[in-house]
Amino acid sequence: MIDIHCHLLPGIDDGSPDLAQSLAMARMAVADGITRAVLTPHIQPGRWDNSAQGIAAATNALRAALAREGIALELGFAAEVRLSDQIFRQLEEGLIPFLGDSEGSKVMLLEFPHSHILPGTDKLVAWLLRNGIRPLIAHPERNREIIQDPRKLAPFIDQGCLAQLTGASLTGRFGEGARQAAEYFLREGQVSYLASDAHNTSTRPPAMAEARRIIARLVGEETAEALAFGNPRQLVAHQFASSDHVDAVAGH
Repeated sequence: MIDIHCHLLPGIDDGSPDLAQSLAMARMAVADGITRAVLTPHIQPGRWDNSAQGIAAATNALRAALAREGIALELGFAAEVRLSDQIFRQLEEGLIPFLGDSEGSKVMLLEFPHSHILPGTDKLVAWLLRNGIRPLIAHPERNREIIQDPRKLAPFIDQGCLAQLTGASLTGRFGEGARQAAEYFLREGQVSYLASDAHNTSTRPPAMAEARRIIARLVGEETAEALAFGNPRQLVAHQFASSDHVDAVAGH
């Protein structure tokens, strides 16, 4: 499986606090069947002022640590960008690293506030799409306004957004409302990716296998494989291009 949304980088946001925990999380991910992870620390002005350059440097340091420890987890990087009026400036200054590409557009992992959908979000989305940036909405099933009415995601999907489920929502870790919303989105075909959104080794570990099994049971094995591997692989192909070339040569 490929995890396109997780917080394994140490000391950079509310995810892993230190290298020891990052290494433990990486081992857990591998044990769960995750072979590649795209590290997506928060970018949230005034709270997590991360940048593409800083995230790249931190990812390289963690790659070196994984190599020293013999942990077979390949790393890419992007960011989880909190929706705000600062996005225009962040893009202009090149602060935001993108997940990948989809249909000729760059894909940005976009986080809504947890409580509601901000007025004007549709206008921001429209601006991003006009400027060649396709939002991938992180964990919409955990937004309280969307939990109350899951139909509120559909207009953004119709605009051209993508959406990603958190595995722990399907297993019930985020409550019954999030689980029901996640199942609704699966049945409606409104989500394209499964991810762990891992933050630590205890309450929010890097795990996707159980959720993948739930998806297979609910909507079929083909969809489960697409959400956990096929779609993520296509999205982040450029981040692992050299590895894919080696796999192809080896016949994997």
